[in-house]
Amino acid sequence: MRRVVVTGIGLNSPLGNSYEELYESLKAEKSGVIHLAEFEEIDDLGTKIGGVVGDLDFKKLIPRKFRRSMGRVAQLSAISTANAIVDASLEQDMLSSKRCGIAYGSTMGADETLFQWVSEVSEQNSYRGQNSMAFLKLMSHTVAANIAQMFEIKGRNIPTCSACTSSAMAIGAGYESVKYGMSDIMICGGSEGQHHLAAGVFDIMGACTTSHNHEPEVASRPFDESRDGLVVSEGSGAIVLEELEHALARGVKIYGEVIGYATSCDGSHITTPSKDGMQQVMQTSLDDAGIEPSDIDYINAHATATQKGDIAESHATYNLFGAKTPISSTKGHMGHLLGGCGVVESVICLIALNKSFLPKTMNFKTLDKKCANINVLANNEIKDSKIVMNNNFAFGGINTSLIFKKYKG
Repeated sequence: MRRVVVTGIGLNSPLGNSYEELYESLKAEKSGVIHLAEFEEIDDLGTKIGGVVGDLDFKKLIPRKFRRSMGRVAQLSAISTANAIVDASLEQDMLSSKRCGIAYGSTMGADETLFQWVSEVSEQNSYRGQNSMAFLKLMSHTVAANIAQMFEIKGRNIPTCSACTSSAMAIGAGYESVKYGMSDIMICGGSEGQHHLAAGVFDIMGACTTSHNHEPEVASRPFDESRDGLVVSEGSGAIVLEELEHALARGVKIYGEVIGYATSCDGSHITTPSKDGMQQVMQTSLDDAGIEPSDIDYINAHATATQKGDIAESHATYNLFGAKTPISSTKGHMGHLLGGCGVVESVICLIALNKSFLPKTMNFKTLDKKCANINVLANNEIKDSKIVMNNNFAFGGINTSLIFKKYKG
């Protein structure tokens, strides 16, 4: 089995658009959740807040010949990917080699394009005169397809469109591709663009917070007894995975090593999370890494601040790790990035390893009595961590668990 390391990082999030910016924002306990004026225009939308990426000049950063087939979700991904490629010092001959591939996902394609296209076709009762690029923007694999074209990537292409596990599953697919010798380099990640469609879906299910529209920075409260739902946000990220000897031969920086991954299905309910499914995927990831629960120094939880989800996850985690392992959900800082959450939270795990820094769970004060007695961090901690875990769960009972290890050479 080949060892897999992280050699490049790029991201765009409500807390910053680089590894260092994200770290500084977490350390300063900043919130990336704001009031969204466009949500006020929809009268029956209960939630009026969300997290957004800071201003980006897409026209300047992405050539038109590529941008014309991209919606916001793909544009954010393209910028994150470009930054990760530069960070990893990847030359074009490496990118275009059959040994370099891509794994990338999102919950949906470009929501804004979907709304415009369907509305125009319905109003005109005709497809004539419609933008020929519309489908390329809204198709489910728009991110993976557009990134491959823009960066001339000709190896494996694995679209991982699985809602909130999209980017974590992409990292897992890339890890397995390199580990089992199918690629030497995999560019992996995911993305989501802010739009009221996603907020509306969660809103009508009663899963969005609506009681803190006037104070958005305290709205997302994972594991807390006062939580009343999630905050829908946007963001993107890309990490470069590379076979260890290949990376060493190039002399590039190594952020950490991926040593474990698992994915599973609950096979029970389409929306209600299963603690058994969550526990199973974490155990299988530990088995893949060949380690015990006691070896994990920190867990970045999926915990979105919904009632059922946080409770189920707490019990699944407690059953394996008990009450000592430090746990936090950084969705308290920036909301739920949906298809982008897995990769950004994986970057946070790498920050934990390299900066000896464990981020708090923002707005957490009192653990819900229905939750298991897990060690939720209410304050930032300085801790030298060697192995950390990132967990993500999605509609359809899809579960992922990733394990990262500090690289010491």
